[in-house]
Amino acid sequence: MRLLLLFALLTPGLFAAWKPLFNGKDMTGWKQVGWPGFTVEDGMLKTGGGMGLLYFDPAAFGNATVRLVFKTTSERGNSGVVIRMPEKPKDAWYGVHNGYEVQIDSAGDEWHCTGAIYSISKVTQRNQKPMGEWNTLEIELKGAVTRVKLNGKLVNEYKEGQAVPERKQWYEPIRGPRANTGYIGVQNHDAKSIVFFKEISVNAK
Repeated sequence: MRLLLLFALLTPGLFAAWKPLFNGKDMTGWKQVGWPGFTVEDGMLKTGGGMGLLYFDPAAFGNATVRLVFKTTSERGNSGVVIRMPEKPKDAWYGVHNGYEVQIDSAGDEWHCTGAIYSISKVTQRNQKPMGEWNTLEIELKGAVTRVKLNGKLVNEYKEGQAVPERKQWYEPIRGPRANTGYIGVQNHDAKSIVFFKEISVNAK
C-alpha cells in the first residue's frame, strides 16, 4: 500500500479523477433546449419526447475525456453526444451544425451508428452491446483530434480538416471547422427512442 501511494505521488496525473457532471438525482447544472424530453428516473437520465438537447451549462471543455454509460431499450434506440459547441445552444439543432454529434444508434450504417461522428467520420468497427445492457462510451478531445472508444475499443478517430463526405440531407451537419473548446450535451431524438444514461463524467487534462 505504501509503495502504491508513493508511486501515485511521484506520478501526478496517473490516477486523474473523473468528475461527475450528472449527480444521479436531478438535472442540476443541465439545461434543455428544443423538445423538453429528458427526465430523471431511478437515478438515471431518460430520453423522451421529440428532438431536443440537454447541455451542461456551467463549463466548456477543451482537452478532456467525456465518459457516458448508457443503455438502449430497442434496436433503434437513438440519441447522441454533442461535443465542441462553441457557444451555449439556443435550439436543438445548434449542436448538430456547430459541433459534432457522436451517434448512439445500433441500427445505423457505419456513418450513423454508435461511435460515428454523425455523417462526418465513420466507425472502424461496431462494439455496442445488445439492448438492455450497459455500454461505456469515452470521447477524448485532444486539440483538433476526437477519439471515440466504445466498451474499451477505439472505434473512431477524427482529425479536424480531414476529408469528409458530401452533405446530402438537410438534417446532416453543415460542414466546416469546429472549436477545440466547447460545450457538451446529450440528445433526445423521438418518443420511441428511449435511452438511459447512468453516468456522465469528465476527466479534464
